[in-house]
Amino acid sequence: MSGLTINDQSSTRWLMLALMFVARTGLGFQFQAMGSVSSPLVSEFGFNFTQIGTLIGLFMLPGLFIALPAGFAGRYASDRTLAATGVLALGVGGVLAAFAQGFCLLALGRIAAGVGFVFSTLYITKMVADWFTGKELATAMAVQVMGWPFGIAMGQLGHVWIAEHYGWRTAFAIAGVYCLLAAAALFAMYRSPRSDMQAPAPQRLGLPRSELILTLIAAATWGFFNAAYITYLSFAPRLLIAGGMSSARAAAVASIASWLLIITGTLCGQIVDRTGKRDLVLHVCMGIAIASLLLLPLTSWAIVLCVLLGLAGFAPAGVIMAMTAEAMSPQRRAFGMGLFLTIYYGLLSIVPPIAGWLFDFSGSPYGPIVLAALMCVATSLSCLAFRIAKRTLTIEPSDAARAQSG
Repeated sequence: MSGLTINDQSSTRWLMLALMFVARTGLGFQFQAMGSVSSPLVSEFGFNFTQIGTLIGLFMLPGLFIALPAGFAGRYASDRTLAATGVLALGVGGVLAAFAQGFCLLALGRIAAGVGFVFSTLYITKMVADWFTGKELATAMAVQVMGWPFGIAMGQLGHVWIAEHYGWRTAFAIAGVYCLLAAAALFAMYRSPRSDMQAPAPQRLGLPRSELILTLIAAATWGFFNAAYITYLSFAPRLLIAGGMSSARAAAVASIASWLLIITGTLCGQIVDRTGKRDLVLHVCMGIAIASLLLLPLTSWAIVLCVLLGLAGFAPAGVIMAMTAEAMSPQRRAFGMGLFLTIYYGLLSIVPPIAGWLFDFSGSPYGPIVLAALMCVATSLSCLAFRIAKRTLTIEPSDAARAQSG
């Protein structure tokens, strides 16, 4: 790429972003399979919803243990190889789940897919940051993040229909095949933003104190936000069914938010890039999300509330993910993303089982939805903490000493 002009570089980075969007869609498509086919799994195997929530959470559990090693792996293999291998593992996990005869193999398939989710999320995010740092970063992060709800929306509609007509195993198998094809495309087509004449910046291990604190807070913000979204995805259809909707209609209404996010997430990134009002945008969106979730039992307003969640409530995903570029330097990005994802996956592996337990304990899907609203409150508070920490911790004594000596 050393001979590319500025215009060539610009067009290429958007092509690379499109490729990463396609790959990231597979992550959401595979993840949603479990939530969408939970009813036939309950019927066939007699699972309770704590077990279903556990299977949903197992997708995130590997991140607790391998996110940091995945960050270390960037010292020994290319971003392309590691991202493609991650998407490949997602495909393998889907195939394993398709052959399951009970909880154990389903759990193994979810864990295998979760391992792939760690590597693909870490390195796709890093690849986007490498291509777009300083150039419409919030917009680019929003586009790649929107691959997740796009895949989930595909699953909310597609997996339910497939399970009804061809069985739940086919839903897992189709998601697995999509991921296998996406892995092949990513490996064959991705190109690094660095020119052939430019050596990559050496990746460093560890984070200085300021970057460590900012990364931990950013990870908590991202974890709370996604915990709210995933809890909504898993239990909003059941809340709507309890309000009198058919299962197919409930799935379609709940999926409205995810379909709208594909557009509004990117628009939200554009608004932030143009205005710089990232915190104001995030807090307003979280306020709308909290109100919409708490009012969701009003089934007659369900379509309006899901539209609001898609238009604004869950729109600032890219804005939150862009915090990673503020929290860590490029030379520490692979390691920093490993730490970021460790915290994120920790939250995401805990919240779905808690939501399932709330459902079993109360007998109502509204308990998990209230939990989702509380996660939105935590998202706003974490964002506020990030800004306070950034103002007070950006310049450390060691940094100041180096500045004075220079």
